[in-house]
Amino acid sequence: MALALDAKADEGMWLPSQLPGIAKNLKEAGFRGDPKDLADLTRAPLNAVVKVGGGTGAFVSAEGLVVTNHHVAFGVIQYNSKPERDLIANGYVAPDRAGELPANPDYRLRVTVGFDKVTDRILAQARGKTGRAYYDAVDAASKALVAECEKEEGIKCSVANMFYGRDFYLVKQLELRDIRLVYAPPRAIGNYGDEIDNFVWPRHAGDFTILRAYVGRDGKPADYSTDNVPYHPPSHLKLATDGVAEGDFVMLAGYPGITYRHRTAAEFADQVEWRLPTSVAVLKALQDVIEAQGKADKDAGIRYASQLQTLKNGIKRFSGELEGLQRSDAVAVRRDDEAAMSSWLAAQSDGKALKPEIDQVMALIAQGKDVRERDLLVGLLSTQTQLMRGALAVDRLSVERPKADAARETGYQKRDEELIQSQLKQVQRRYDPRVEKALVTSLMLRYQRLPAAQRLPEVDKVFGRTPAELAQALDRIYAATKFGDEAERLRLFTAAPAEIEKSGDALLVAARTLRPALLRIEDERKVREGDLLRLRPAYMQALIAYREKQGKAVYPDANSTLRVSYGKVTPLTARDAVTYAPLTTVAGIVEKNTGKEPFDAPKPLLDAIRKGDFAGYADPKSGAMPVDFLSNLDTTGGNSGSPVLNAKGELVGLNFDSNWEAVSASWMYDPRYKRAIHVDMRYMRWLIDKVYPSPALLRELGVSGK
Repeated sequence: MALALDAKADEGMWLPSQLPGIAKNLKEAGFRGDPKDLADLTRAPLNAVVKVGGGTGAFVSAEGLVVTNHHVAFGVIQYNSKPERDLIANGYVAPDRAGELPANPDYRLRVTVGFDKVTDRILAQARGKTGRAYYDAVDAASKALVAECEKEEGIKCSVANMFYGRDFYLVKQLELRDIRLVYAPPRAIGNYGDEIDNFVWPRHAGDFTILRAYVGRDGKPADYSTDNVPYHPPSHLKLATDGVAEGDFVMLAGYPGITYRHRTAAEFADQVEWRLPTSVAVLKALQDVIEAQGKADKDAGIRYASQLQTLKNGIKRFSGELEGLQRSDAVAVRRDDEAAMSSWLAAQSDGKALKPEIDQVMALIAQGKDVRERDLLVGLLSTQTQLMRGALAVDRLSVERPKADAARETGYQKRDEELIQSQLKQVQRRYDPRVEKALVTSLMLRYQRLPAAQRLPEVDKVFGRTPAELAQALDRIYAATKFGDEAERLRLFTAAPAEIEKSGDALLVAARTLRPALLRIEDERKVREGDLLRLRPAYMQALIAYREKQGKAVYPDANSTLRVSYGKVTPLTARDAVTYAPLTTVAGIVEKNTGKEPFDAPKPLLDAIRKGDFAGYADPKSGAMPVDFLSNLDTTGGNSGSPVLNAKGELVGLNFDSNWEAVSASWMYDPRYKRAIHVDMRYMRWLIDKVYPSPALLRELGVSGK
């Protein structure tokens, strides 16, 4: 794995195996441990860091306690909420183990137990092939490795692609299925400021939730059961009793989702000029639908609360990313950098050998623009709906089940059926027919305005070509389907493919009609991705060599595998004459409080702040009670809930956001602006001690009340 010649502490989402290679940098930054101890992600402390829900978490007790963000666990809180017991608004403190509430059936926690390079095995049958054949060869080899890996009970595996097809790693993870809610602050603490403060500094949110992982009495992963026992993790993080101050070393470990820093200049341009503004417009329309429906029906509002929160977060992130890329003039910077790389490459002895493949990469990227909006809208049908998504999944399973498991499409193999079934079970708590019809209407009205060349006959057949036909079609489909009944849904999930193929259920008929179009879109994508997978390594080889020559950081783009970043608690100069300190206090909660959402701090919190009992938690210099802090750690989506450690490896913070000026860091790192926002663990401990007390929980965390 290529390393930077002069890696900077404020940039880099490093693979653990890379850390010994930058040991000098880590030590100079302030790390007190041995970087070699961080090289193995299956050993402490990194084996305490877990993938949970859509983000990251960490074990913090020997009895399976996990700390993560309030927004990462929001679906769990929402799943257990009802109008008469609104845990979103009021929070939850489990009175004892028996009072810990089960998460939604598809909520999972994964502990990484293996990470091995398998490049040669993945590419052995792909070499010499192109397009779809190359894609299929890589896919088949990946599935074979995964199937071999998952013979062990409770293990889930995946193949991670590093440097866009240059290297591949087999990731082995223990999957825990019984996760329970232990402690959640009220919405007005966990999400204080909501969208107004989202991606904004200074922040005053207690964005944390505590869960517990359970297993069967035999110690193996199991579905929820009152007979299950707490999971005993291989290690857990120790909460620091001291806090942080400006200039202190901090380190973060987590599972960042996707970054695109090694993409081409053309892809940068597409992101800025089309994809971001279009995505914002489409998602904002969906947000408006859910908010309008939620105002008219509180129960519908609760059912769609988690989806709404995800939409709002995505919209703000995309908007900030666009503004940040424009502020940094990212397209021009990347074009200039790519041009300089090309000139440098032309002067190298192996430059001519790489150029034909790099030229093909550029040509492939230029393709696909003609149908990008069509694919975006059709794709959202299966991610922004509940009942329709379920019907599409059941229909696709009817196509895949007759095949040998290795030949099934990823996501529809036997290993995936349990998760699909779990999603079908929870539809009832996240679905309302009026809301779903309104969401589909929003997407399909935009689709109907596309040029005729982009339209798909199957989509037109199901939804019509005009707004009036669309309304009639949706009324007919949702009135006639029985898929809204959980028992019928689960029966169809287990039904033979022949029965699904002949079913007259209106929603399944719609899914079956859409199927050929969805398969064509999928095939077009795989042909293109196969060639890019084959050709991009040449581009990456040139880019890595060029950047190493410049002494710049060379780490793989993030891809949901465990990464480590390190830096310092750092202030932010956001713009001319505007500089922010890196720590906030409870005084800011009071200053912002209006008594109205989203600045409606709960009375118990305001009373505790007025009382001023901060002994053992206050900042030693100022005497103030900390809330959040800022660092220059390199983070992106998926790092939500990532533990932030001090120089001794103790837990001092919980990552939950980035500042507005740095949202674009998934594409371009700008050290002037990139900051990460963290909950100060002193604030979490104080809340558990003084505001919504749980003495037993503090004892288990090893930090008894003050």
